[in-house]
Amino acid sequence: MRRDAAQQFTCHDPHLQALWDRALFLSRQNLRHFQDRKVLVEGGGYEKIWLETQPMGGEMYFPHDPEAAYNNISLFMEHQRPDGRLPGSIALVDGKITPQFNKLQGFCFPLHAMNLYFLMGEDASFLRRLEDCLIRFDQWLWHTRDSDRDGILESYCVYDTGEDNALRYGDAPCWWEEDIPPEGNSFVPMASMDLMSFSFSCRNTLARIARILKNGKEAHWKQQARAVQNTLIAKMWDGKKAACFDLYPGGRKQNVLCHNNLRCMYWESFTPQMAAAFTEEHLKNPREFWTPLPLPSVAANDPLFRNVKENNWSGQCEGLTYQRAIFALENYGMEQLLPPLAEKLFAAVEQNGFAFTQQYDPFTLEASLKETQAAYGPTLLSVLGYITHLYGIYPHRGDMRFAAMKGPAYAFSYRLGEKHYQTESDGQFVRITLDGSTLTPLPCGFVYTLDPHGNVKSKRSFT
Repeated sequence: MRRDAAQQFTCHDPHLQALWDRALFLSRQNLRHFQDRKVLVEGGGYEKIWLETQPMGGEMYFPHDPEAAYNNISLFMEHQRPDGRLPGSIALVDGKITPQFNKLQGFCFPLHAMNLYFLMGEDASFLRRLEDCLIRFDQWLWHTRDSDRDGILESYCVYDTGEDNALRYGDAPCWWEEDIPPEGNSFVPMASMDLMSFSFSCRNTLARIARILKNGKEAHWKQQARAVQNTLIAKMWDGKKAACFDLYPGGRKQNVLCHNNLRCMYWESFTPQMAAAFTEEHLKNPREFWTPLPLPSVAANDPLFRNVKENNWSGQCEGLTYQRAIFALENYGMEQLLPPLAEKLFAAVEQNGFAFTQQYDPFTLEASLKETQAAYGPTLLSVLGYITHLYGIYPHRGDMRFAAMKGPAYAFSYRLGEKHYQTESDGQFVRITLDGSTLTPLPCGFVYTLDPHGNVKSKRSFT
């Protein structure tokens, strides 16, 4: 495993610099040792590594602690059950590393494990481990989570999708350890766009792995991913409403307009047309998801929206949603939405005295649980992530991307093993340096992807 990496950001905007410095300082406080394994826990009172957050969090934190990044991903593979199920969380209990299988708890895993493969130096043995892990987890999903055999994967409890206290789950159990659904509940098993996207993400990533390994299975996994996507479209996508909706038992449409559509964009299970339709119709709608602080968990005009301060996915804006949104929007070439999201998130953090909490009021930007949540990891990493994806250097499936927003002068450096990347900008033009060789200045306002020789492979606009 490659263990040497470093990242630095300096900026003439004192607000940006303060946000970066404070988020980086507090993130270090979330490092723990699970026996002899260093990990980055979720923080803010959550002392575990969760499948819905910490593989993503670890990989994003790689430049600051490669060891923790590796463990945040590898530990889930190491504790996969023989039947293929991955732990929803891993805790240190009585001094022992303990995998927990009482919920699925999201799946922010495949993209970040693939990025880790490239960051570690393209270790083929790690990639084969990941391939085996994803195949077995996908098989387990289809063996256990399609109880009525209608071709749609199901959530059995609230924590399967990590939506704590969400009203749309009614009286469904919070936890569920069994591989069969609870009986006698009118809310679960819930046909789930999230779980369908888990499978799509597995299969889509397996196609990418097959391309690298040249094992002849790329076409197979692409076809398998399309089959999941086609079912999602046929049974859960409402073209007239431009959104996906989960289904209650018996196939009843839920009709709750929730942010989980953006999650599907994170997992890439939407087609470009679906992503564009949801974004234009709902995500950018100020009555729904583009509130003064955007991205509430449920559309602000939905009957089930609740602006509740306690841990609750029925309304307030979640730091984890902001974190996933970076990748969701980039997946569909929507980088132009990153600057306004960053501006609003940064304002909320600053307005609350640099309180990096789990939730914020979508109308007043007030932080919830400020007294107990000073260092909630997904919000900390969201701030670091937006700065990096607007002004910095970051990996993407084997490429390095160089973000160059217009505005303040800044410098960003990323050392990865023997390679050294650097950008320096006056706010209008950016100079990119690769291993000591400085390229011709490029105009700001774009994200550039360069080949190893410094040639621009592609660029994406922030406007």
